[in-house]
Amino acid sequence: MVQNWRYIGVQPVFERVRQSISVSEPNDEWLKAQVASAEYSSKSEVINDLIRQARRRQLEIEHIRSELIKAEQSGFIDEQPDDLLANFKEEARQDGLL
Repeated sequence: MVQNWRYIGVQPVFERVRQSISVSEPNDEWLKAQVASAEYSSKSEVINDLIRQARRRQLEIEHIRSELIKAEQSGFIDEQPDDLLANFKEEARQDGLL
């Protein structure tokens, strides 16, 4: 990953790279509406926010996949759901949670 940022105060400030993109007419209208709502100051800000959200979602999906793989590799249990629930409740009672 290219480290193209500097610190101002505590938050990193990333350098902006000028980029030209084409969007469909409906998407352009939606971008304009986002800016007009005063939630964003520019179309670029909207696009950057969407990219940040997509990147965050991708990291969350990768984390979930990793956890699922670990769970699958840990093997299966022989206990029945009712037995598991009874054990969880008993542990909760012992811990003072029930």
